[in-house]
Formats: sequence, structure tokens, C-alpha cells
Amino acid sequence: MKEVRAIIRPQRLAKVRDALRDIPNFPGVTMFRAEGFTAPASAGPRSVAEELTDFVPKLVVSVLCSDDMVEVIEKAIIDNATTGQFGDGLVWILPVQHVKRVRNGTQMDLDDE
Repeated sequence: MKEVRAIIRPQRLAKVRDALRDIPNFPGVTMFRAEGFTAPASAGPRSVAEELTDFVPKLVVSVLCSDDMVEVIEKAIIDNATTGQFGDGLVWILPVQHVKRVRNGTQMDLDDE
């Protein structure tokens, strides 16, 4: 089991959501709000005021999935979140050791489904 996690621009959420929903047997997604910034080398020096106020809204998208779904989910996120500009975000994959349902404590294994 893996977690596919991505930071995306808020205005790309609808496209990403729709693309994920189109994946057969898609397991679901969690989204939460975050703030951040991209710091490309070409940005140059920043003032103290800019350092304290340059955070921009981002979204973090998290999908728990079976190992065989990782590539299609990752591709759907990248294809639909990109604008081609600095600050489009990141996607990364994390191993998940175990998951239990809060409702009843039962162990979930998405790789066996």
C-alpha cells in the first residue's frame, strides 16, 4: 500500500478531482489547505517584509492506494495540476505500513482488494 501525496494550486483542484474520479476503482482522496512558496534561484534577494508575507495558498492532496495504482494516480495529478509555472507543486510517494478503519478498527489492505 502507498500514499500518493501532492501539493497543488487551489485553482487546479477541480481538474485533478475529476481526473482522479475517472480512474477505475479509485479509492478516494483527502485534501487539506496549506501555504507555501517556491524559491527558484532566479528570484533574487528578498526583503524582510517579503520573507514574512510571500506564502501563497496551496492544497495538499493525499490518496491511499494499492501499489499497482500509484503510477496512474501520479500521472493524473501531474497532467491536471500543471500550469508550467514555478509553484505548480510536487508529487511524492510514501510507503504505508498499515491502515485501520476508525469506525470499527478493522485492518485494511488495499493491495489485496
